Amino acid sequence: MVLARPKILSEADGDCVGIERAGGRSPVLLVCEHASNTLPIQFGDLGLPSEALSSHIAWDPGALAVARSISEALDATLVYQRFSRLIYDCNRPPSSPGAMPETSEIYAIPGNKDLSAEERLARTDALYVPFHDAIRGLIRDRRARRQDSVIVTMHSFTPVYHGRERAVELGILHDEDSRLADRMLDAAAEAPLYRTERNQPYGPEDGVTHTLILHGLSNGLRNVMIEVRNDLIADDVGQGVMADYLKGLLQQSLDA
Repeated sequence: MVLARPKILSEADGDCVGIERAGGRSPVLLVCEHASNTLPIQFGDLGLPSEALSSHIAWDPGALAVARSISEALDATLVYQRFSRLIYDCNRPPSSPGAMPETSEIYAIPGNKDLSAEERLARTDALYVPFHDAIRGLIRDRRARRQDSVIVTMHSFTPVYHGRERAVELGILHDEDSRLADRMLDAAAEAPLYRTERNQPYGPEDGVTHTLILHGLSNGLRNVMIEVRNDLIADDVGQGVMADYLKGLLQQSLDA
């Protein structure tokens, strides 16, 4: 007997993937895995208080706004996940405990406790698979029209983590392929508006480069992950300044 797989998204929830400027002319393909703190309707609040659902554990505040500004400025395609990483973190493979975490920082997540294999598979099929299939499809279409693709993932991080302040303001992250990251770090050193560091506040050893590996390294495409301290992009002004700076770093690095 085959058990019916739990349904994750309703018709009212809509698609899990957002795509903007699908025909963008820039080689940059922007990806924002943690764009939203929205939960599918049937999951309610996962047993979490409102302050948790508005915090970094549910999404990367400011990341989508910065990505959208860069997308507009460069005419770059943007792909983003429309649901919270608490349901499924699309920058983690299905085998990772962090894909559907039972705890995050100081919070236990009751709605993720003791998920069955069927429940995990249902979330994977509803959220992870279509998200990464959308990116694969865009890369395939761009290749067919002989358009280069450069994978740029956009994230934000907290100024304080487990009680420790983070001095870094901008992180340029990479896995085995550092071509684009090296150039961006060189460009940032020439115009040091923010304290910028390599593979900070996270790095490959933290399992944060899954999307880069899946779509960048596996295809031989240049790739980079950008981490912005979220107090710097908490409002429209900060988001605009950061987007303009990152746009400049990307353009200079791609032109080099």
